Amino acid sequence: MTSAREVTLLGSTGSIGRQAIEVAQQNPDRLRITGLAAGGADVGLLADQALSLGVRTVAVARATAAQDLQLAFYAAASKRGWAKGDYAVPEILAGPRAAEELAARPADVVLNGITGSIGLGPTLSALKAGRTVALANKESLVAGGDLVLAAAAPGQLVPVDSEHSALAQCLRGGARGEVARLVLTASGGPFRGRRADELDGVTVEQAMAHPTWAMGQVVTINSATLVNKGLELIEAHLLFGVAYADIDVVVHPQSIVHSMVTFADGATIAQASPPDMRLPIALALAWPDRLPHVQPALDWSTASTWEFAPLDADAFPAVRLARAAGEAGGVVPALFNAANEEAVAAFVAGRLSFPGIVQLVARTLDDAPDLGAPTCVEDVLAAEKWAREHARGVIAGG
Repeated sequence: MTSAREVTLLGSTGSIGRQAIEVAQQNPDRLRITGLAAGGADVGLLADQALSLGVRTVAVARATAAQDLQLAFYAAASKRGWAKGDYAVPEILAGPRAAEELAARPADVVLNGITGSIGLGPTLSALKAGRTVALANKESLVAGGDLVLAAAAPGQLVPVDSEHSALAQCLRGGARGEVARLVLTASGGPFRGRRADELDGVTVEQAMAHPTWAMGQVVTINSATLVNKGLELIEAHLLFGVAYADIDVVVHPQSIVHSMVTFADGATIAQASPPDMRLPIALALAWPDRLPHVQPALDWSTASTWEFAPLDADAFPAVRLARAAGEAGGVVPALFNAANEEAVAAFVAGRLSFPGIVQLVARTLDDAPDLGAPTCVEDVLAAEKWAREHARGVIAGG
């Protein structure tokens, strides 16, 4: 009988975090969540999660949220009808480095579901402490690729993104020397099939209407511009050590085939399942094993059609731009990511057009000085700061 793995969950109140808790509760004999970290914006949910799971430690990024969290514990316990002595209050870590401290605490797996490059520090902290890192924070790899790869031992990084989880599963189908190409699938987002000149007047509401996945604002808009696929391309290169020239992107609107690997003999192996993030989360937490209770499989008793089409690089230049940023290496992918975050914020605020998002990222990369390869987290943060300030300057200047 396999004993339960102890899991530290970073970003517990976000979409990935909530689904990870669901997976753990479906498989209590295999997974036990012992630590939680969150930004601190929703202390009520965080306290409820902590008491439901009986965790040892809770980390909040906002130092001022510690007292609010303490009160939230008592409120959550009262709601359950528990008297003060009926439960143990978890240890509280607070402040901007709280998640890093928690990530180094004893656990079998650290799931990093934090959004943004603030997830880089906790990833490095967990790796240095020898933890297996289930990585949903793509910015850790995109922004801090060199640092993360230098810190990670073979097999220490396990992907959570559905595409990279699919690639990891497909790669089991052959030896490393037999791999010819990786094929990332993209839904195409809400504007699939539109020409470049049909994207000028796109609204925030239209960009948020993703046809397949329910995600946060930044990720959803990144999926509409296909910046998200560009970030995943960089991530795939770093995770699997396959050259950029050997990684393709293909549009697959149904989001059933999550990615594919083509081998030297011409065989292509695909991973297919209904679009549900619980499967890649569960696999990452139990890797290399599969859990028995996760999600329903595909139903073969009903007819279905799967379509595949080449990516229109003229209408959606983000993937081509990301490939160039990845090949340039160093902090260039960090510049790409930071400029995009500023561009998305400006689009949401009505200060930038939809095509202007990727145009601004391209201009930032064109104008960037040679900042070299990062030697520490501060180098990455300095590069991002430059990109954000440059992007804001361009937006303000019209």
